[in-house]
Amino acid sequence: MPLDWDKLRVFHAVAEAGSFTHAGETLNLSQSAVSRQIQALEEALAVPLFHRHARGLILTEQGETLNRAVREVFAKLAMTEALLTESREKPTGRLKVTTTTGFGSIWLAPRLHRFLGMHPDVTLTVLLDDADLDLAMREADVAIRMHPPRQPDLIQRNLGSFSWRVCGAPDYLKRHGIPQRAEDLDAHRMIVYGDYRPPVESVNWLADAGRRPGAPRRAVLEMNSLPGILQAVRSGLGIGALPDYMGEELDGLVQVLPELKAPRIEAYFVYPEELRHSKRVAVFRDFLVAELAGPSRIAAQ
Repeated sequence: MPLDWDKLRVFHAVAEAGSFTHAGETLNLSQSAVSRQIQALEEALAVPLFHRHARGLILTEQGETLNRAVREVFAKLAMTEALLTESREKPTGRLKVTTTTGFGSIWLAPRLHRFLGMHPDVTLTVLLDDADLDLAMREADVAIRMHPPRQPDLIQRNLGSFSWRVCGAPDYLKRHGIPQRAEDLDAHRMIVYGDYRPPVESVNWLADAGRRPGAPRRAVLEMNSLPGILQAVRSGLGIGALPDYMGEELDGLVQVLPELKAPRIEAYFVYPEELRHSKRVAVFRDFLVAELAGPSRIAAQ
């Protein structure tokens, strides 16, 4: 018996939402209509797809298997639809971009008006997340990442590299003194990212600078946001390492220990093989390359 696509669509919505009610809101269906569709699908397959309990729904083992297949099919269909509707003459349609919160909010966002001015038929959705979204599952179309892609099936383009600046606010340094060597940081208040899904593997290199391996200095503040760390440093709370793509946002701060050897941040533009011939992807990639290579290039070479 062939599977009903409408029922599979409802099933996928319920599996992602975890409840009939929330899935119904997404699909603009009543809770009872959603429940009937799931019941009919379970009867057709002769297997239970959900465990039902007071707090919501949990996929059974059979439900997990079906949802993985359905998610992949719908992701491929979405990509195919995007490619089929894209104009042959010029880039058009929506492009979903993901990158880190720091790079996206501080470097990318102020430049998007130029890209959209050049390509008025393209619309952008930008998802800022320090965790890697799954491009193969179409959580986004393209990504700007601060590390080499870990998935082997993604096309990658190195956009360039950035360095770090160790900074403090003038009033903080007036009160606590300017460190002259890495070991002096032991006497300072450190602000670090913490270990919650870091956007760059080496993000907390400053905590280890001048210390023996495995004994990082303790921070006065951990914050899972580079823009948040910037504001904490600016407020005079302590010293932090900030990427130089922040550019003018670092104005007013004092750079200390400029000779300190720091790891480089390598930025990559990545996208799935299926979008190799997408004009939206090509023009956005070219825009990033031009912005990072031209007069507005912020990163130190």
